[in-house]
Amino acid sequence: MKRMDSINVIPFIDIMLVLLAVVLATATFIAEGRLDIALPEAEQRPGEAPAAPVEIAIDAGGALYFDAVPIDLDDLEARLDRLDTATAVALRVDKTAEFGAFVSVIDLLRARGLERLNITTRTPRP
Repeated sequence: MKRMDSINVIPFIDIMLVLLAVVLATATFIAEGRLDIALPEAEQRPGEAPAAPVEIAIDAGGALYFDAVPIDLDDLEARLDRLDTATAVALRVDKTAEFGAFVSVIDLLRARGLERLNITTRTPRP
């Protein structure tokens, strides 16, 4: 009879990896589920939802847009003067636009105390 000096654990490891993959796949579905929580009622209604941010865009030619409406720099100043300092601003700038136009818009925003700024970028595709 043949003597066994070692045990082949490779099939056991393969099975364990498959079981680990199944557990991880099902765990993500369980974690995304909702918890069954009975929330208490409040006497006061919630406040107003925050307003959508205004969007300022600069195209490749340096033209300005305020919420998709073409404007010039003087009109942008007037519109920014009417905004509350808590207003969120989304800034979209074409990558080939002149940097000076970007800096002038940032200066206008800072001068009016509009600090809630989101510079929109595009994420690379995989």
